[in-house]
Amino acid sequence: MKLSLSIILFLLPLYILAQDSLSTHYKIYSASKQKIVTLDEIAADMTKADVLFFGEEHNDSTGHYLEQAMFKKLADKYPGTVALSMEMFETDCQIPLNEYLAGFIREKNFITEARAWKNYKDYRPMIELAKANHIPVTAANAPARYVNMTNRLGLTSLQQLDATGKAFLPPLPIDTATGIYYDKFVEVMGGHEAVNKSKVFQAQNLWDATMGYNIAKTYKAHHGFKIFQVNGGFHSEEKLGTAAQLKKYAPNIRILNIAAYADDNFANPDWSKFTAKGDYIILTDPKLPKTF
Repeated sequence: MKLSLSIILFLLPLYILAQDSLSTHYKIYSASKQKIVTLDEIAADMTKADVLFFGEEHNDSTGHYLEQAMFKKLADKYPGTVALSMEMFETDCQIPLNEYLAGFIREKNFITEARAWKNYKDYRPMIELAKANHIPVTAANAPARYVNMTNRLGLTSLQQLDATGKAFLPPLPIDTATGIYYDKFVEVMGGHEAVNKSKVFQAQNLWDATMGYNIAKTYKAHHGFKIFQVNGGFHSEEKLGTAAQLKKYAPNIRILNIAAYADDNFANPDWSKFTAKGDYIILTDPKLPKTF
């Protein structure tokens, strides 16, 4: 016992130092207040919102640390009334996810059966926090096989699925977004020709609609809860994509969004380039190691 205590006392200052030093490697900016803020201020802002999107870069180590910290802030501030929703798990994996959270199955089986992402270590702290505090977690994303099906055959092909398959998807048919979101997608994909050669934008809309629908289901099943939705940044920038689809399923839902980036101009950022992307902008130090 004495040995364990001495180890803890030795490591504690190092842990505190690590946390303090990390704070110099990120900046959080409020678009409305036009100033640097803290995670606590975002948590407080959630008193007037139902869903907080965290739009991440999947390999940003600092971004992952911050989304874990943000989830903990919400769980502490709104005990018993917080839910987690994640792009990283697909709807047909909800059962093994629930079974792991309930303590029925081993983590090894959960990771296999729920088809956890290869960088699951980046999301594990949130799952473990949810498990320890009995926080519901929604497997929000569309099954990859149906995304692939849409990419090859289009959204209309989903109508051919039986009732079991359709149960993993939002109500059909699914709208294909136009306007700003389509234009952004075309730019990212390298132009209209690249997009029009495939049905990749329809697949993108399947992702967005499925996540939006499952967030709405969580919202309706857990009245008064604060939902923390974690997804790739493009899905929720400017409250388009998944956020826009969510509003179709729950028109009165109140949304805040965080857009997080590892930015080369971290030392001296031009916030005006980012403020349209989110209620809160997080910039992280690109010099820190990536998670993959």
